[in-house]
Amino acid sequence: MSEISTNAVRHVAVIGAGQMGNGITHVFAASGHAVTMIDVSAEALTRGTDTIARNFDRQVKKGAVSAEDAQAALARISTNTSLDAVATADIVVEAATERTDLKFRIFEDLDRLAPAGAILASNTSSISITEIAARTKRPEQVIGMHFMNPVPVMQLVEVIRGLATSDDTTQRVMTMARALGKTPVEVNDFPGFVANRILMPMINEAIYCVMEGVGTPEAIDTVMKLGMNHPMGPLALADFIGLDTCLAILNVLHDGLGDPKYRPCPLLRKYVAAGWYGKKSGRGFYQY
Repeated sequence: MSEISTNAVRHVAVIGAGQMGNGITHVFAASGHAVTMIDVSAEALTRGTDTIARNFDRQVKKGAVSAEDAQAALARISTNTSLDAVATADIVVEAATERTDLKFRIFEDLDRLAPAGAILASNTSSISITEIAARTKRPEQVIGMHFMNPVPVMQLVEVIRGLATSDDTTQRVMTMARALGKTPVEVNDFPGFVANRILMPMINEAIYCVMEGVGTPEAIDTVMKLGMNHPMGPLALADFIGLDTCLAILNVLHDGLGDPKYRPCPLLRKYVAAGWYGKKSGRGFYQY
C-alpha cells in the first residue's frame, strides 16, 4: 500500500450509510483504514453495517478475501449518528442523497467540524464541486470522488476538480483511489461530469422509447445488451441506480447546461411522483 494511504490518511469518515456510503466504507476498511460511517439514522447505520458484512461474506466465499482479512476490516469500522465524529478525520467522503441543498448544508458543517488539513470529498454524481466548495473556507481541499455502484466491485472513480481544487489535493486523492484498488480518472467540473453526462441521456432516451410505445422495457434492454454488448440494459440500470436519482441528475444537466436534449422524460417524472423509484422501492420499470 502506498505511503500516502498508510501514513497520511489514518482515519476516514464517510457521510451516509446507503448503498454508496456503505460501499465506500467497505473499500476503505478493506484497504486498512479506520473508517467511521456517519448517518443521522441509527437504523440506516445498522442496515449499512449488515450490508457490508454480507458483502464481505460474499467475497470470502468467492475467495477474493480471506475470512481473517474480512474480520479485520469489519473491526476497523465504527458508526456514529453525529457529524462531530469527523473531528479526527484525515479525509471525509460525503455520500448523502443527491440533493443540492443537503450537500451544501453538510459541507458547511464539515468545514466547521473537520480538522483544518482534512480533505472534503463528495461522491456526488452530478452536482457542481465548485459550488459545494464555495460553502467552505477551504475550497482548495474540496474535490469530487465519484465511486461507481456497486462500490466494492466497480473499478472506476471519477475524480472531479472544482475551480479552486489544488494540485496537491487532486494528487493525494488520485493516489488514495489507486491504493483502494480503483482506477481514478481526473475530470473537470461540468454538470454530470463525464459518466452521467453520457449515461443519463441514454437512459432518458430509453424511457422516451417506453413512453412512445417503441418497445417494452424488456425489448429495449435486450436490444442494448445484445446489440451494444452492454452488461445491463438502460432501464434495468435506471432501476438499480434509482429513478429519483436519475431524475435529480437529469435536472442538474438540464439546469446547468440549458440544452433541451437533457429534459427529463415526462414518464420518468410520473414514476418518481408515484414513488416508483426502482429496485429500492420494489417497483420501477420492473417489479422486484
